[in-house]
Amino acid sequence: MRIISGAFKGKKILEPKDLNTRPLKDLTKESIFNIILHSNKIKINLKNSSVLDLFSGVGSFGIECLSRGVKKVIFIENYKGVLPILKKNIQSLKSINNYEIYENDIYNENTFSNIEIKFDIIFLDPPYRYKNLDYVFKEIKNNNMLNENGIIIIHRHKKEKEIFPNYIKLIEKKKYGISVILFLSLLN
Repeated sequence: MRIISGAFKGKKILEPKDLNTRPLKDLTKESIFNIILHSNKIKINLKNSSVLDLFSGVGSFGIECLSRGVKKVIFIENYKGVLPILKKNIQSLKSINNYEIYENDIYNENTFSNIEIKFDIIFLDPPYRYKNLDYVFKEIKNNNMLNENGIIIIHRHKKEKEIFPNYIKLIEKKKYGISVILFLSLLN
């Protein structure tokens, strides 16, 4: 697995040895960025974006954003088996400091309320069997975390049937192998 574009293009991303973490594949990641950059349904200037990478794992998505010059990335991960790898991957980039790592559980009631910036992109890559996305959507909405044209991107297994709250709108859906990528927005 490598960084596919930007300042750190070609740099290797360390992967976990256990099977509890499923890093985002390069082809899927490249497709996500092609949609962000070229879809007429998404109006985001990547260079001026703030990104929230939830269930960060080894940091593949957020690190790709940093390589492409985004303004800021906040990584949220609490799995002790992958946190050292996430930190090594980010530290290997050396000259960057526009990121933060929150070693928090998504379900900790203070996780979202302690974040004081609004995001253009919120990326969720929960374990495939993770069912409680409603809680995450509710926290994003209640804490006013998404900018007006901001998007939520979710990486899921293609067999998962997602039912979204009535304030979430599906913008685009793409399948890649066993993965499905969902692009969403919040309705006002």
